[in-house]
Amino acid sequence: MIEDNIEQLRQDISSALEIDDSKAIANILEAISIAEIADLFDSLPSPQRDLIWPHIDPAYLGAVLLETGDEVRDNKLKELSSDEIATIIETLPDVDDQADILLSLSTEKLVSILHTIDAQKRAKLESVLSYSDDTAGGLMNIDQITIRADVTLDVVLRYLRIRSEMPDQTDQLFVTDRHDHYLGALYLRDLLTNDPDVLVKNIMRTDVSAMYAHISETEVAREFENYDLISAPIVDQEHKLIGRITIDDVVDVIRDQGDHSIMSRAGLSEDEDMFAPALTNARRRGLWLGINLLTAFLAAGVIGIFEDILDQVVALAILITIVPSMGGIAGSQTLTLVIRGLALGQLGSSNYNSLIKKEVTVGLLNGLVWALVVATFSILWFGNFNIGLVIGFALLINLLAGAFAGAVIPVLLRQIGVDPAIAGSVVLTTFTDVIGIVAFLGLASLVLA
Repeated sequence: MIEDNIEQLRQDISSALEIDDSKAIANILEAISIAEIADLFDSLPSPQRDLIWPHIDPAYLGAVLLETGDEVRDNKLKELSSDEIATIIETLPDVDDQADILLSLSTEKLVSILHTIDAQKRAKLESVLSYSDDTAGGLMNIDQITIRADVTLDVVLRYLRIRSEMPDQTDQLFVTDRHDHYLGALYLRDLLTNDPDVLVKNIMRTDVSAMYAHISETEVAREFENYDLISAPIVDQEHKLIGRITIDDVVDVIRDQGDHSIMSRAGLSEDEDMFAPALTNARRRGLWLGINLLTAFLAAGVIGIFEDILDQVVALAILITIVPSMGGIAGSQTLTLVIRGLALGQLGSSNYNSLIKKEVTVGLLNGLVWALVVATFSILWFGNFNIGLVIGFALLINLLAGAFAGAVIPVLLRQIGVDPAIAGSVVLTTFTDVIGIVAFLGLASLVLA
């Protein structure tokens, strides 16, 4: 198991650090892969990270930083000087990887390092840095191989032999005109299996669409998934070829999205460093605890309005948590479905109303079933038909409200620029708590008073 290997590595490193055995530390790090070093680095407390950093092969420092979590990487880069970072960047062969490191730096360090890089490399870096890191342009590398349409396959083969090497993840060559406009792609399998005298234009694929540099990384990941891509050409607004994206970059995007989905449920960033200083973590989490406290006070205030009826009927105090809880569960199911649909691009103006209708119908059906169950149970428990009637209708109302809110809240949050994955559950819980309490105690006031 991978987890067992990492745990064993942590134990071995910790033992070597305790006795300050530099040779043992170096031997452990030399025997494992870059990805394993990064996993180890992420999972160690900060003091131990500082101790093993000098023992990592300098040629691998950049690759290790790219594999670590963003917050871990950012914190380490803050500790390094501009000269040290410039040296690390030189170890990275791909421009997109170099850009990832540079984007983690302060403006002052970024400018300082760019001035130390030769003009040709700086121009390449600036072409990538000009795009946001969550777009196709920010993900792309500029190591693509381009060819012309009016040459033979034999010319292409001789050109590749002269180059003597190809960039990683190369499965196709991109065909452009003399002005670098993208025309199509020549797959390596077609290059190798056709007659050398055939012209590129006769067998190149024109159905391989290029992606525009400004599209989001989510759209890029979706295109790779839909068409089983290994690499894809990237063009600017004038349809000029400016780079390519490879599957390894998309895997990172998919992993980050998965981390975001999990961590956002607790109001945390996917880049959260689990060994970040306690004060830093307390400040971040305290914000959401404070927001949750405000919503709790809001719900408590609503309950206080109905204090008189609660004093009169003890059964209401016993049953009061059922309605908000059921509404919250129903709403969260819809909320999760809608957030996923938005993230995957499966939900838009053309089908949004249909989804709302479907989710409200689901809420109605579940509401009728569970309202009947809860009402029957309450009547048998307390021997009071009116109490069963009140909680049954209140439950039906809140399940409908929860389903509707779960469908609407993510869209509204996105429109105002708030991540629905992080804030959606807080808003939904508040809504279903308040609606559930008002429906339950409001109906009780009318029926039981």
